[in-house]
Amino acid sequence: MISDPAPHRAVRQPRTASGAPLSGATTPARRSLLRAALTGTAVLGAGLAVGAVPAAAAPPTAPARKRPTTAEEALRELAAGNRRWSTFHQRHPDESPAVRQSLTTAQHPFALLLGCIDSRVPPELVFDQGLGDLMTVRSAGQVLDEAVLGSLAYGVLELGIPLLMVLGHQSCGAVKATVQADESGEELPAHIQYLADRISPAIDRSKEGDARVDATIDANIRLIRSQLAAEPDLAAKVDSGALAIVGARYELTTQRVHRIG
Repeated sequence: MISDPAPHRAVRQPRTASGAPLSGATTPARRSLLRAALTGTAVLGAGLAVGAVPAAAAPPTAPARKRPTTAEEALRELAAGNRRWSTFHQRHPDESPAVRQSLTTAQHPFALLLGCIDSRVPPELVFDQGLGDLMTVRSAGQVLDEAVLGSLAYGVLELGIPLLMVLGHQSCGAVKATVQADESGEELPAHIQYLADRISPAIDRSKEGDARVDATIDANIRLIRSQLAAEPDLAAKVDSGALAIVGARYELTTQRVHRIG
């Protein structure tokens, strides 16, 4: 093992062949500063450590929320969160360091949301919920396929989530494209046509123009809800009272969510 030089010996500085000090040499002081900077402990100004967060600036730890355990409680929590969102009183709950740490070992979401991919309708925001609160599955027009069904089944059967909500929204592009293609006879690109084929049974032909699109959005929510309720594993949970499957719609103009029967 190589020991450090004895304390009484002077540290020799690197020099050129002529004996002059090497201008680019790193002195012990510079080496210490460099080492401190690389480890995030170099100081600036009045002693603020680079990369460190002052203790006073640490976010307060919020008390643990009482989590809904039934569909009714989950619906009340979602309604309260949406009221906060729509009135610009969001709390952004469950984002604290303590919550993040607790979620490294387990998750207990209280609601399962099947929503559209529309960038304006992220469920965690419109219901003012945080990490670990909601399990979300999103597809254009809330269309079901095996991957979506498997994901929903996982939330219900494996995690015991008591509420499954089908969340549609105002001005849904997937529904509009389906209605327009149905009226024009146009064939959509292959993968988009797949979506349209599954939405088209919900087209409300009693309406015209924009009213047809709007009515079809609601009809599509009801159709998907009924399809989910017909799935044997989910139906068994509904029959036992362990699960509720509901439809809802988000209004872009008001930011409010309301139930669709």
